[in-house]
Parts: sequence; structure tokens; C-alpha cells
Amino acid sequence: MDLCLDSLSHRYGAVEVLSDISLTIPQGRIVCIVGPSGCGKSTLLRMIGGLERPDAGAVLQQGAPSADCLNPLTFVFQDFALLPWRTVAGNIELVLEDHALPRDRRARIVADVLARTKLSDFRDALPKQLSGGMKQRVAIARALAVNPAVMLMDEPLSALDAQTRELLMDDLIALWTRAPFTAVYVTHNLAEAVRLGHRIVVLSRRPGRIREVVSIDTPLDARRTGDPALEAHQARLWQLMRDEAEAADKELSNV
Repeated sequence: MDLCLDSLSHRYGAVEVLSDISLTIPQGRIVCIVGPSGCGKSTLLRMIGGLERPDAGAVLQQGAPSADCLNPLTFVFQDFALLPWRTVAGNIELVLEDHALPRDRRARIVADVLARTKLSDFRDALPKQLSGGMKQRVAIARALAVNPAVMLMDEPLSALDAQTRELLMDDLIALWTRAPFTAVYVTHNLAEAVRLGHRIVVLSRRPGRIREVVSIDTPLDARRTGDPALEAHQARLWQLMRDEAEAADKELSNV
């Protein structure tokens, strides 16, 4: 299933946040959204996921989700959003409980995503017993459990230290390589964008408009930190963003 964003615009009162966003998110690709602070990245993600309604335009689904898709659109948030009284397996199974699934099928799904995210040995642990990186693995496993057509990821690694971010980027690449998924990935981190994105959408400062869409053809599993080609893409992204990022910071400081 592809997603088509058709001329999305949105405002909060007198403040225009997004203007005329048109974009296709193709099946099996990771599309990263970058841009200055306050340009509407998270607002755009919420509109894609149906948490907010655009003032103009529409989000269109082209094609049908796979037959075993339980939720077409599923979020992975920055703050993990785990229930502290449930185990790792219990947090993952939570998203399956509203679906009419036999108990044994739910158990198979949980076991599968635990294995895919390297969490099988932690199935009975509580969130308080896990590191930040492990908690985010649980959140990713929970999203994968419903086999979403599109995964909506709102700065999922920003609360983690640099080493943990690197490990989780490797994990996401390994997950995608084994079973390609579709994702819209919002980030401030340009290094994350060039490691994970097949396409990188650069938004202008508020009101956010698409300045450019940068495609990276290097296979995900061949991308390495320090790769000159990736560093060139990162430099290009910063060149597109720098002046507008400085202007956006000044505008936000004057609010």
C-alpha cells in the first residue's frame, strides 16, 4: 500500500504550520522527514496517522494493506509509551487484544517479533528493568506485531545516547533487510536520515513546505558511518537547512 499526501495544509489559530504538502510514500521504503525546529514535522506525521485533520488536502491510501495487516498505520513514539506493570511480552500483546485472534496465534506473533527484535530473553522483564534502547526495541516490536502497512516513527531514537542510537539503527536496517517495511520517520538528526532513509524530505521553516526530496540509492545494509557518499548527502541536507534553521530559531526565540 502506498500513501499519497495531496496538498496538505494546516494551521493552529493564526499560525500557519504546513502549506501545500504533496508527497508519495511508496510501499517498502523508509521516507525520512527533516527540517528546522517548529516546521511541522510531527504535525505532518500526526495528520498522516489520523490524529489530526488537515485544514486542506487529504491523505490517500493507494492499494490495499496485506491480508495479515491488523493496523494499517501504527506509531512508534520517542517516549516508548510502555505500561510499567506489564512485561515485555505483555506490552507487545496489548496491541493484539482488540483483535479477534485465537490465543495461540497471538502467542506466535509475540514470539516472532520478540525473536526479530532480539528480545526473546527479556520477554518476562518489566520496563523498569530495561535500558532506554531495550525499551525502544519493545516499542518497535509492539508496532511490528500488528504488521502495519506504514509505520509512523516520531523521533524514536532522539532520547537515546549516541552508542545506543547506532545499535538501534543497525537493528532497524537488519529488520528492514529481512522483511522490508514502509515507514515515515521524523528526525532532527541528519546522520540518522542518511543511514535509514531511501528518500529524505526537507521541509522549510514554518509554514513547512517541501524544499527538496533527496533520494539515496545506496542499499541500507551497505551504509556505514563515515562513508564519504553518505557524508556528502548529509552535507547537502545541512546546506539546504542551515539558513532556514537559523531563521527558525530566531522566530521561535521571539514568540
